Formats: sequence, structure tokens, C-alpha cells
Amino acid sequence: MRTRILIFSILSVIFISSCVSPRKVEDERNRRVKCEEENANFTKENKRLTEANNELSQKNKELTRTNNQLMRDSTVMGKSYRRLVMQYDKVDALNDELLAKMKEKNAMTDAEVRKLLVELQLLQEDLQKREDSLKMAQLRLSEDQNRLEKISNDLSQKQALLDEKNAKVLELERVIAAKDSALTAFKEKLSKALLGFEGDGLTIEQRNGKVYVSLDEKLLFKSGKWVVDPKGQTALSKLSEVLVENPDINVMIEGHTDNVPYKGSTGISDNWDLSVKRSTSIVKILLKNKELEPKRIIAAGRGEFLPIDTTNTKEGRAKNRRTEIILTPKWDEVFKVLED
Repeated sequence: MRTRILIFSILSVIFISSCVSPRKVEDERNRRVKCEEENANFTKENKRLTEANNELSQKNKELTRTNNQLMRDSTVMGKSYRRLVMQYDKVDALNDELLAKMKEKNAMTDAEVRKLLVELQLLQEDLQKREDSLKMAQLRLSEDQNRLEKISNDLSQKQALLDEKNAKVLELERVIAAKDSALTAFKEKLSKALLGFEGDGLTIEQRNGKVYVSLDEKLLFKSGKWVVDPKGQTALSKLSEVLVENPDINVMIEGHTDNVPYKGSTGISDNWDLSVKRSTSIVKILLKNKELEPKRIIAAGRGEFLPIDTTNTKEGRAKNRRTEIILTPKWDEVFKVLED
């Protein structure tokens, strides 16, 4: 959810920093789609790396257990080897003893000599088999240790990459959380400044990383007009004071109409023209406060094409005739994290 908030906020900033021509609005919409795709890919890649890390960690545990077992086997085989050496020495001693006895006792029969020689041969063959088995075990242990070392190195590299990704995500979450906290404080300050107007055609809502100030037509304009009523001018003046105190907030003014065709005769051709005219009227009132920077403000008209009520009733059309002031924090820190 935070990631969606981030992307939507980024797109809002990009949209705010652009002109309001239909072509540039469409360009910003395309950029927003691209950013959403990039964020989805980033989230997918992060999930894939986390799963790969878990899998490699499990393999590392298994190989560690195998290595420990092989080390134990090597110890056992070492003991066996030493026993075989002792047996081999014993056989040599027995052979020497046999030769000595053969020299001393010429009376020993050929059958007894052959029997002793056969026993000696069997002992030597058994000893050789055990030596060969131990060498093979040692070779397998060495190969397993090499594989384990390679996998451990790969795992370390993957873990380093994953740690770097996680650090970026944590930094991004920290920046977004700070922005959300600052935006909440800004909304509370704005609500206090406009306390006398809320419920009288003015609502303040925080969503998607922005604060929306929605003003009904009755608070600002007469039907089909774009001159702001005195009460609306007072509300806008208070809003400009709060904006001056919060220079990190950008402003977009969106005019909206219902779907009833415009029938005036003042040079306005349709509802879209009317919505733009109303938004520029509001901008001019805000900029009466000379401390408010014009570059922070965008005037836009939505006409009848973004209704909040589609019932086409009298009440629904009244809801659609509104002006929305969209207040968005600057996301320079977020952009820096993404660029890094």
C-alpha cells in the first residue's frame, strides 16, 4: 500500500510540475503508468531476491550439515586408517616372525608355510582395500568442501545485494513516513484555519499522500459564473496564509462542472472552458498574498469528465459542481532515493 501511495504521489508531483495542456496531462498520465510498472517490477524483484535468499540460506544449512557429517566421517576414517597401519605393522612383524621361524625350524611343513602365506596375502589385500576406501572418502570430502565454499561465496554476494535493496526500501519508507507525518500536521493546521467553513460547502480530506480541499459551487460561484463570492474569497485568503507557512506544499486547483451543457453568452464555449476559468480565478485570489510563490500553483480544468456522483440527479449534479484544491508535499527526497 505504501508503494502505491509513493507512486501516486510521485506522479502527482510530476503532474503538478507540468503545464495543464491536454497533451502534457496525457504525458504525465503515461509517466504515471510507467512509474507504476517500474515500482511493480521493483517490488517483484525485491520479492524474488528475498525468496532466493531464503532458498540459498536453506541450501547453506544443508551443506553445512553435510560438511559436518563428512568431517565426522573423515575423523572415523582417520581412526580406521591408523588401525590399519597398526595391523599392517603387525602383519610385517608376523611376516618377519614367520621368516625367522622358517629359518629356525626347517622342520615346518610346506602346508603350514602356505597357510601362513595365504593369511598374510589376505591381510595385505584387506589393508589395501581400506586404504583405497579412505582415499576416496577424503577426495569426496575435499570436493564437497569446495562446493560448499563456492555456494557460501555466492550466498554472501546475494545477501549483500539483498541488504542493499532492503536498505533502499527502508530509507524510502522512512522518507514516506516523514512526509505522511508532515502532511497530517499540515492538514490539522489547515483544518484549524478553515474551521468556520467546514460543513458549509468545504471539506478537507487526506488520501493518497495528498490533502484535498473540496469547495462546493455554492461557496465560491454563482451558477455559470467564475467570479468568487466574498465568503469564498475569505476562505481562500486563509488558505493562502497556511500555504505561505508551509513552502514545501505544492498546489493544484481543479475546476469541475456537471454534465449540463453551458448556455452562457460570455465567450465561454463549454463546461471545460468554465472549469478552467474558475480555477484561474481562484489562483488569482490566492496570489493576492504576495508571499505565496506562483510557481507552486497549477490551474487546471476537468469540466464534466471527473464526476464524483454519476446518478445524474439534481443532488448528484450539485456534488459534481465543485472546485478541488489538491495540496501535495514535495518529493525531492523520494526522487533522490529512487535515483540512487
